[in-house]
Amino acid sequence: MCGRYAASRGPEDLAGIFEVEKWEPEESLEPDYNVAPTKEVYAVLDRPVKDAADKRPVRQLRRLKWGLVPSWAKTPEGGARMINARAETVHEKPSYRRAFAARRCILPADGYYEWVTGVQERDLEVEGKKKRPRKQPYFVLPADGSVFAMAGLYEFWRDRTLPDDHPQAWWATCSVITTEAETSPLAVAPADGPYALADIHPRMPLMLTPDRWDDWLDPARTDVDALRTLLEPPAEGLMRAYPVSTAVSNVRNNGAELLKELEGPEEGTLF
Repeated sequence: MCGRYAASRGPEDLAGIFEVEKWEPEESLEPDYNVAPTKEVYAVLDRPVKDAADKRPVRQLRRLKWGLVPSWAKTPEGGARMINARAETVHEKPSYRRAFAARRCILPADGYYEWVTGVQERDLEVEGKKKRPRKQPYFVLPADGSVFAMAGLYEFWRDRTLPDDHPQAWWATCSVITTEAETSPLAVAPADGPYALADIHPRMPLMLTPDRWDDWLDPARTDVDALRTLLEPPAEGLMRAYPVSTAVSNVRNNGAELLKELEGPEEGTLF
């Protein structure tokens, strides 16, 4: 799954990486090293500019709220639960299928966090001696330091309780698409494990390599079967993972120090 990630790149950097044609400086976000559900995040998408005479799709950098609210939802309350969409079923689930066919985006990240329950902690849990085992967080990122381009979907929801000109009348929300975690060895793995992403968690965000960006973002591509071919996981051996401080487990903590690599898991959270 993807329940937390880091996004420190600024709009100028992202505009260059993704060849963005339009972004509004007033919509800039501060670097976020602990992105959690319901936060606003950057998304890259191809869409005509509102009220423009030219209706061609334009590559844009937009701010979206993480947690998709379907256009047909009566309230936005379920958005916090819809942060992830499974690649295997995204084309058929009522909440995602329309967005999959027409509203696809890329959610840029440095990498994502995932938590592992240490062996000693799991033993205590099995024995019933500890109800809330301490978990060791790992940061997962491209081994070459490039942007982690997560496949995403976006949707618009209209709050009918507000007038048309109200700034919060429309919600723009998104989800991360996830796939099965790789079982092959990590490009760079901690000395004492985990040795594969599947050792950390059975799911992972679907990373899009640059050769798929244009096809994924193209709103003219609506054939579901053709789009599903873009959901194939990237080549193996592109990722690395390392332990980070358990401070990231508290969403109120936010800073570059959260990405600092530890020499090993913190005490009590051995892999």
